[in-house]
Amino acid sequence: MKCFYFRDKSKSKHSSSGQPNSAPVLQNHGGGGGSPPEPRGGDRAVTGLNRNTRSMSSLPSPRRGVAELYREKRGLREFTYPELRDATCGFNRELKIGEGGFGSVYKGTLKVVGDGRDPTVVAIKRLNRHGLQGRKEWMTEVQFLSVVEHPNLVKLLGYCSTEDGRGPQLFLVYEYMPNRGLDDHLFNQALPALPWKTRLEIILGAAEGLAYLHEGMEIKVIYRDFKSANVLLDENFQAKLSDFGLAREGPVDNRSHVTTVVVGTYGYAAPEYVETGHLTIPSDVWTFGVVLYEILTGRRAVEMNRPSREQKLLDWVKDYPVKGKTFSMIIDPRLRGQYSYPAARRIGNLAERCLVKNAKDRPTMREVTVVLKQAILESQPEAMDSRSNGSGPATPTKERRVSRRTR
Repeated sequence: MKCFYFRDKSKSKHSSSGQPNSAPVLQNHGGGGGSPPEPRGGDRAVTGLNRNTRSMSSLPSPRRGVAELYREKRGLREFTYPELRDATCGFNRELKIGEGGFGSVYKGTLKVVGDGRDPTVVAIKRLNRHGLQGRKEWMTEVQFLSVVEHPNLVKLLGYCSTEDGRGPQLFLVYEYMPNRGLDDHLFNQALPALPWKTRLEIILGAAEGLAYLHEGMEIKVIYRDFKSANVLLDENFQAKLSDFGLAREGPVDNRSHVTTVVVGTYGYAAPEYVETGHLTIPSDVWTFGVVLYEILTGRRAVEMNRPSREQKLLDWVKDYPVKGKTFSMIIDPRLRGQYSYPAARRIGNLAERCLVKNAKDRPTMREVTVVLKQAILESQPEAMDSRSNGSGPATPTKERRVSRRTR
């Protein structure tokens, strides 16, 4: 599913120092509290919206922003191009594990620390020079992932910025996630169906990562691109949020929102953000609600190959209200009834709370985690064994174990 920009096209060249041996300098261009500058129009496909794109949080603030925190930390390693080339056997196609508008991701092996340990398996993102993710988004990701630290956020191990005769080459080096993305396990029919309780545990981890970004740091961070494809899974199926290229600092100085270029992924972005460009913490909560329905239904937010009434997930589920007798009809058929109906209704109600039109009425991500933990308790075998709801299917006591194989 492609990301979008609603903005007038304005092509501009990305500057580069041409010094691969110096840490990337992240300039503050008025993004508010040290927030990275907005991507320029030439970086992605653009359609027009005429609006003032200056951040409302650009007024002076005594608190430190992400740029200041980044300059203080500077703990990332800078890799050389030959190191990354050798780690991927010359960017061998057989080692490619992902591809998108930003470029390609390769599996590689690197000596991350020089202490004699064996090489570490890593994921190396190589940005497409003409792709959707440009230098500004690359710098944004370096900046944010340098200062965040949470078990449900992917670790950035280092970066590489170099030049050749055709211009800059940009790379990011992450910890390797062997079980790839949540979207693979929800929508790829070639993989075993993801068990109900595992789905809840994964989405709880993602919620805790978002809660940390919103409330657990000196700065507030709006993720801005929450979707199942950006929830990566480690060897134990623990969720880790990835891809911080669109992240922004939240509003400061008692401002209600940040005014910015509208970016995101079709089917996920909050309506008030798409309509006005006003970005808030509750904008992330809306997108979380969309993914909750993906967890319930096993359907993508947008699937154009379905009948017209079913192409947009949020429109389709309206015909099966959570409190109605037909609600169970939207549950992912691949679960084969192996789920807790009371927990499913709890998740459906939570999704509806996240998707209310008035952004101020949406729950915080801390409140979301409380509800998810309750749903997990309701999905324990002992709870499912003694419970069968008359308005929904009986819930068997055992779930199929998810395959732990790596891909």
